[in-house]
Amino acid sequence: MQTVALGRTGEQVSQLALGCMLMGTMTDEESSYAMLDRYLDAGGTFLDTANCYAWWPGPPFRGGESESLLGRWFARSGRRDQVFLATKGTAWVADPAAVLDGRVRAPHGYSGAGADTVRRELDDSLRRLGTDHVDLYYVHVDDHSTPLEETLESLAGLVTAGKVRYLGWSNVHTWRLESIRQLCDRYGWPAPVALQQQHSYLRRRPGVDHSAIVDDEQLDYLRAHDDLTLVAYSPILKGSYDDATKRREHPVLDPYRGADSTARLAVLDAIAAELDVTPNQLVLAWLLHQDNPTLVPLIGPRTLPHYEAALPALDLKLTPDHLTRLNQTTA
Repeated sequence: MQTVALGRTGEQVSQLALGCMLMGTMTDEESSYAMLDRYLDAGGTFLDTANCYAWWPGPPFRGGESESLLGRWFARSGRRDQVFLATKGTAWVADPAAVLDGRVRAPHGYSGAGADTVRRELDDSLRRLGTDHVDLYYVHVDDHSTPLEETLESLAGLVTAGKVRYLGWSNVHTWRLESIRQLCDRYGWPAPVALQQQHSYLRRRPGVDHSAIVDDEQLDYLRAHDDLTLVAYSPILKGSYDDATKRREHPVLDPYRGADSTARLAVLDAIAAELDVTPNQLVLAWLLHQDNPTLVPLIGPRTLPHYEAALPALDLKLTPDHLTRLNQTTA
């Protein structure tokens, strides 16, 4: 597995990140350990989790399961120093039952990015992970109700304390990202070096306001700021490229539906057939070929077969003709 630069930090991370969201809940412990071991053995280094992973499978899960499993795996394997470890805070859900039964909508149930919350949640994450620091700490969901200065100053304190090496932001509009960077520059606070957003081959429909999905403006912003690396989550849109039913019905496709996506899916299917690969694998390979801006696809396999199915993308070489056809297709 090759590596890519993380902004201008001097750090190199593996070109494919492993999302641990379902480990300890929908992915059992034995399968999780096997996946982690295989990923590192293949040269992977970049692990991603969050404190709220994963409450949504329902009782008895409340969040923290993924971090706790990673902590047990670190203790068992002794491989903490071999990974670049990212986790997130600010989207902890105190009452999952209230969200699951519809009494509270999830954004209003999030813990938010107040200074005390940021500090407490990181300490809780470190305890579960069994480590004294994380390499990358994200604000998981942008919190408009807390002054950015309060959040950024508290994050700077975590870096100064050695509990966090680098900072990131997720699910954020470009204008907010620019405000964050300007405040960091003004006060000398450490700025985010990673931006984690949903990004895939399909493009969201014009007019859809969705802070979590990369649009053309955000791509242009990232091209102009190479100190910020895009970490692309849900790169295969929950496996929808390989599944005709999901293509028709899964809500993850709702922001993308339209003539542009229909045209891009048609060329994707044609090239996948030519190369004898799955559409999911081709999408991952296409993302791995992107270098303007640099990005890191983040896969979140639920099972070992899902993980193994992603690996051929690492060795899939696309020709200039393939890339031109994929890039230029539009409705």
